[in-house]
Amino acid sequence: MRKIALAVSALLAVLTTCGASAEDKFKLRASVDTSMTHGRTIALTDYLKKLHDRSGGRIETELFHSGQLFRDRDVVKALRQGAVEMAMPGTWVLTGFVPDADVFQLPCFFGQPLPVVYSAVDGKIGGLINTSFEKSLQVKMLGSWLPLGYQNTYTTSKPIRSFDDLAGMKIRNSGGAGQAIRARFFNAQPNMTAWPDVPLALSQGTFDGLSSTDESLASAKLWESGAKYGFEDHEFIGFYVPMISNVFYNKLPPDLQALVVDLWKENIATYRKQMEDAQLDARRTLEQNGMKFFAPAEGKLVEIRQKMMLTQNAVAAELRISSAMQELVKTEFKAEALR
Repeated sequence: MRKIALAVSALLAVLTTCGASAEDKFKLRASVDTSMTHGRTIALTDYLKKLHDRSGGRIETELFHSGQLFRDRDVVKALRQGAVEMAMPGTWVLTGFVPDADVFQLPCFFGQPLPVVYSAVDGKIGGLINTSFEKSLQVKMLGSWLPLGYQNTYTTSKPIRSFDDLAGMKIRNSGGAGQAIRARFFNAQPNMTAWPDVPLALSQGTFDGLSSTDESLASAKLWESGAKYGFEDHEFIGFYVPMISNVFYNKLPPDLQALVVDLWKENIATYRKQMEDAQLDARRTLEQNGMKFFAPAEGKLVEIRQKMMLTQNAVAAELRISSAMQELVKTEFKAEALR
């Protein structure tokens, strides 16, 4: 009888716990270091609102933008320590944890059309990186990445009309060895300054220009800090990768675990379109505020990429791209994509 009583008590405890889990509320804090008007922040704001609504309020969300909690370079540590539950850092700040995240800095990706890069990100190349992120960062990846847009070069006092004009200039980038390698390829001096510090550093002449996007410059109003010229070199397409901490994800009941992933999948196409449109709108905004743009001559990007390809193996080695990833790039990147 005593054994039966204990069994009944245990069963009741399990049932009580299961019943309570359906009513439990879970706090999700998300951190980004871009401003509230930046495309990434806008997309994440929408996702978090939908997550709160679709969960019936069971997931309570709060967004901290502009580096209020953490800069992207510090947010992975915060995820591990439970100081924040969600982040969407750029691949460039994650290369120290997963070197393969720098794969899009390989010469074969320089100046490539957007569909070519999307295909790689959404296919086996991006899938392999996501798997590595989950293992190394102890996070749950939500799925497809959010594109920041083409990285171009922007300067203050010296207009860039050709790649030769980059020689000798100090150019700020967002981080990762790949960007530094590319700057040196053009005989420029790389500089790494965290995004929240860029406006002041630019105005003070800490660097001569920066590698960024139209939308990033517009959202930060960098013309007020001295940015005057843009050079459309289409260096690479930056991506933000959505992730939540394993600690938070594992606390969720199965239905909410499915929701956080499915909801991102449902909306990523819309968010990508919004990011692409934001770049077009930003370009107009920059021009309206006096910035002038120059583009390489037709066919120049292909010519530069072909020259860069001679260094592909050396760059892959310096970036510590895994042999598995290198082989995958060779397999997935069809000959027509490398023309």
